[in-house]
Amino acid sequence: MLTSLHIEGDSWLHRLPVRAKLLPLVALSILLFLSGSLPVQLTAFVISGGLYLSVGISWREALKRVGFVFFTIFFLAAVNLFFLPLSEVGVLTLRLLALVLFAAAVTATTTISAFMDEITVLLSPFERLGWVLAADVSLALGLVLRFVPDIFARYQAIREAHRARGLPVRPLTIIGPLIILTLKDADTIAAAIDARGFRRQ
Repeated sequence: MLTSLHIEGDSWLHRLPVRAKLLPLVALSILLFLSGSLPVQLTAFVISGGLYLSVGISWREALKRVGFVFFTIFFLAAVNLFFLPLSEVGVLTLRLLALVLFAAAVTATTTISAFMDEITVLLSPFERLGWVLAADVSLALGLVLRFVPDIFARYQAIREAHRARGLPVRPLTIIGPLIILTLKDADTIAAAIDARGFRRQ
């Protein structure tokens, strides 16, 4: 069962400072959304895939980590085929796949605490301007990274429960309970955060 997005290792991506991974991710996102070139998107997809596999995980584990997101992207691509030309669908699909793979490589080689510390530092100038509360934003992003594996594990548990009861496994019958349980967890976590005084407001 997937319990954490971070993978212990000693690859060159693991050794890079957090900022040296986050800033290229932001730059790549901007570049890919500004570009409508299929070769550019394909190149980014291949490079991102290579970076992701370089973190030291097997093909099976790599696919397991991004499989659900890939399924969602391909589903959206299939829907868009009815409304957009094939070339545009290809650009959109490769763009999302490349960003998912690059982000997966970053999260696999960065601990949550290091990620939160770096986000706090990067947002400090905006906090001084009164635009954001850096600690709150980093806490929110850290919680997302921490509980993504839990949500995925809960999805698998609900799916197995359906199969054990002989019920058909359909996305619509799984998403409802998953959302309800996730919201309950979110309420519990929010209450715990407030009780410990982590937030200043």
